[in-house]
Amino acid sequence: MKSFAPASPAILHPSPTYDIATSAKDYPVSDIGTMARAFRESGLETPSYLLDHSAYHHNGRILRHVQDETGARILLAQKAFACFNLYPTLRNYLAGTAASGLHEARLGAEEFGGEVHVFSPAYKPKEMTELLKISDHIVFNSLSQWTRYREEVLVAERHVSPGLRINPQYAEVVIELYNPCSPGSRFGVISELMNDEDLDGIEGFHFHTLCEQGSDALERTMEHVIAKFGKYFHRIKWLNMGGGHLITSPGYDVERLIRVIKDVQARYPHLQIYLEPGEAIASGGGVLVGSVIDIVENGMQIAVLDVSATTHMPDVLEMPYRPRVHGSGEPGEKEYTYRFGGPTCLSGDVIGDYSFDSPLKIGDQLVFHDMAHYTMVKNTTFNGVPLPSITILQEDGDIELIREFDYQDYKERLG
Repeated sequence: MKSFAPASPAILHPSPTYDIATSAKDYPVSDIGTMARAFRESGLETPSYLLDHSAYHHNGRILRHVQDETGARILLAQKAFACFNLYPTLRNYLAGTAASGLHEARLGAEEFGGEVHVFSPAYKPKEMTELLKISDHIVFNSLSQWTRYREEVLVAERHVSPGLRINPQYAEVVIELYNPCSPGSRFGVISELMNDEDLDGIEGFHFHTLCEQGSDALERTMEHVIAKFGKYFHRIKWLNMGGGHLITSPGYDVERLIRVIKDVQARYPHLQIYLEPGEAIASGGGVLVGSVIDIVENGMQIAVLDVSATTHMPDVLEMPYRPRVHGSGEPGEKEYTYRFGGPTCLSGDVIGDYSFDSPLKIGDQLVFHDMAHYTMVKNTTFNGVPLPSITILQEDGDIELIREFDYQDYKERLG
């Protein structure tokens, strides 16, 4: 591996300390009460993504443990988390970054260092020229793309290891929107279309079949990968097992992951194994703090917030799911129930229904759990709604304001 370097409800008590030798079941999520209190006392405006610096050390230690035990290399998937202010911390634990295109690759090369791996469903010629200057691995999604760029890659001034994304036509993803192996998927080459001649120059395979899943799913997936593509493994140098591994989340069996990797290595000892989780890097690593800006009634109490599902946490509507809110209960569980709606014109900009022990008031701050991943990288300025600021709770207890966004940020995207 390369060297890299208003009223908030009751306090959530931290979970027990994580035991790296067992599993991630005891993952100590950030002390949300402490974060909420620190943000209120800072006097900073909402909305804000508030990151907990200590959580990235914690997650990093788990990921480093997997690497130390197996020799596998773990990369940060920037599609999930790309707050580069924390890259100096993360580079102490990870081998580099995984990118989905030129801009992410540049960010990884410029701000993180280490290895830069890139996969895209298709590359444009100008992108390939630039990627060859900064990438260590470039993964091609199709045989036609590999054929198109093969000579350019092989004669490049600096060595770049070319790979091919394979599709084992097997996945256990529950939500079809996130299933890369569904029938008709554009991702990866299926085994029926591959032969030895196609692989001339290819040094590695990449597969990505998981989405928020455990090591048991990876173990079952590997059986299908080997069954369909194992006959080619003697030709390659590395195998990238993609992302979707919830390595640092509660209930994840870390030791099983280590065993799965070691089993593959025992069978194919020449292969360098890579994983590129995204959510696992930032799991439990931050919250979204918002405020109540109005309360209206239409058959129930509706709190209008300065945070939006559609602009600030789009996965709430895409998956969909109902994010946890600090101190709240299910609708009707506590005395006062509210529906949370965003400040946009979209009728469906509804976050969910929540109950509280006390009535909400205009100006009360609300804290949404686990909002570091797939939020900052996906948010929008629809309706001109301001983007949340980015803040970090540092390990000394101070909150550092990293970035605020204003009208100019909205305007400059449009002309």
